[in-house]
Amino acid sequence: MTATAHGFLLFDTAIGRCGIAWGERGVAALRLPEAREPETRAHLLQRLPGARAAAPPPEVQRAVDAIVALLRGEASDLSAIALDMDRVPPFHRRVYEVARTIPPGATLTYGEVAARLGAVGSARAVGQALGRNPFAIIVPCHRVLAAGGKAGGFSANGGVTTKLRLLAIESGQARGAPKAAPGGDFGFDPGAAVELLRTSDAALARVIDAVGPFAMRIDRTSSLFLALAESIVYQQLTGKAAATIFARVRALFPRAHEGPTPAQVLRASDEKLRGAGLSQAKLLALRDLAQKTEDGELPTLAEVHGMEDEAIIERLTRVRGIGRWTVEMLLMFRLGRPDVLPVDDYGIRKGFAIAFKRPEPPARADLEKRGARWKPYRTVASWYLWRAVDLARSG
Repeated sequence: MTATAHGFLLFDTAIGRCGIAWGERGVAALRLPEAREPETRAHLLQRLPGARAAAPPPEVQRAVDAIVALLRGEASDLSAIALDMDRVPPFHRRVYEVARTIPPGATLTYGEVAARLGAVGSARAVGQALGRNPFAIIVPCHRVLAAGGKAGGFSANGGVTTKLRLLAIESGQARGAPKAAPGGDFGFDPGAAVELLRTSDAALARVIDAVGPFAMRIDRTSSLFLALAESIVYQQLTGKAAATIFARVRALFPRAHEGPTPAQVLRASDEKLRGAGLSQAKLLALRDLAQKTEDGELPTLAEVHGMEDEAIIERLTRVRGIGRWTVEMLLMFRLGRPDVLPVDDYGIRKGFAIAFKRPEPPARADLEKRGARWKPYRTVASWYLWRAVDLARSG
């Protein structure tokens, strides 16, 4: 490490804005996204008083690039990043050294880490050391689970929800998640799509110019069951509340970061599932999804990739609690389908009214008629209409 002064940097990743601090001996702290940026900055300065916002030296920039890649779902090795452990207690150092040997996609339990330290019976002390880990991700405490493969705790903002998200990202790497298509996460060229929309509709072109580059992200899924189960939980809740409940549901089962299987959901008692925060309606919908998946009534993820959009909608809306809008969101944000226009979505209709300077949202038929101009990239048009609403709110 060639840095001669203490510094810190806030940087963007796929899960939000992280913070890193460094000194002469290496990285002194890494913070996952906090609720607000000042909190991230305050925690970095608490760890490294006197540090100033600065451009990182080459070694730290390489670390930042590797962290960004890892959180984007790419294979990335953080084990060689130099760490400043001067203020870390000796036992904690030993725990962190073992944790850094766990590769992405793999996990150990607190007890297994203790055994590798030659300190059998010290699982609780291992958990306490990891709970004070100042090097989140670089020292991958999220890869250490409680007995039985249960998620256990996590000290970063978001708690076990964040832990499961990190593990899910890395599990996708280990399973060989689908590689990005030539257009990135999509099976089409977003640049070509934007240009077609710009030339086919002058009003939409003005929205595109105001919003800027197309930046929609795809959240790949390992199974159709998990994607639909998450959709059921998220219905009619804020994102934060739904994420908390879904994390609790996942934490009920072993290998929580991989998500429950249909068989596990069917075996779980109503009391257990309701205790995680599920309403009675969502519990019944989740059980119906699990049963139809077990009975082979729903297509597999591999089969879905070979189906037309309308055929997917027809099959999946047979599940209790799954409507057309839910499947349209899956088509867009999980499967990256290029030509989806959710005409019943209020945000789309509101964005249309803003873009076309109308006093009221359009009728369904009017939106469909105008949307015919945007084929075969109505997904991209929809994203810009949503962003038009965001711009109006911020303005």
